Amino acid sequence: MNLDLFHDADSGRRERIGPSAFVLRGFALPYVDELLPAISGIEAAAPFRNMVTPGGFTMSVALTNCGALGWTTDRRGYRYTDIDPDTSRPWPAMPIPFARLAREAAAAAGFAGFEPDACLINRYLPGSRMSLHQDRDERDFSAPIVSVSLGMPAIFLFGGHERADKAAKVQLYHGDVVVWGGEDRLRYHGVMPLKHGSHPLLGSTRINFTFRKAG
Repeated sequence: MNLDLFHDADSGRRERIGPSAFVLRGFALPYVDELLPAISGIEAAAPFRNMVTPGGFTMSVALTNCGALGWTTDRRGYRYTDIDPDTSRPWPAMPIPFARLAREAAAAAGFAGFEPDACLINRYLPGSRMSLHQDRDERDFSAPIVSVSLGMPAIFLFGGHERADKAAKVQLYHGDVVVWGGEDRLRYHGVMPLKHGSHPLLGSTRINFTFRKAG
């Protein structure tokens, strides 16, 4: 089934989803022609993989990283590393367009001066999901999280500061960017199972970049 995935009508709109949390509709669209080719280069150096959580659960979302630090998980725990454990080499450098998009999106949401040193790249296929979690493996929480959606639409869950808090369901489309920080920085968030469909550029795939200041 083909879907209307570009959501042009809302492009350019800033939608508040928390006191210090926003969806920037279509913000990444001008960057797409630079972002997609760069993913292939990152994947060639650090292939996507389905990591295992400390509890022994294999994640349904495949991931890789670029930047000075990369997020990883195994039976020993969640952490950032400067070396890809699968290749024993440094993670690929963060492409210039990636860092520029992250800085400009953060500034558009009121977080000027954001300088990410880590970009987690998640690849979702139909049925892939991300359970509710907090991003708390970073050294401090003063910097925001910048999350970019490409490809298939998804329902982003944005909860409270306790796992049991009711989560809002936010529909995200190709090119949307979510930024949250300040009092919202440690809110639980996740992604509902990706539905079947076809995107003109990425087919049945959703790619998500999550930029962080980790070190």
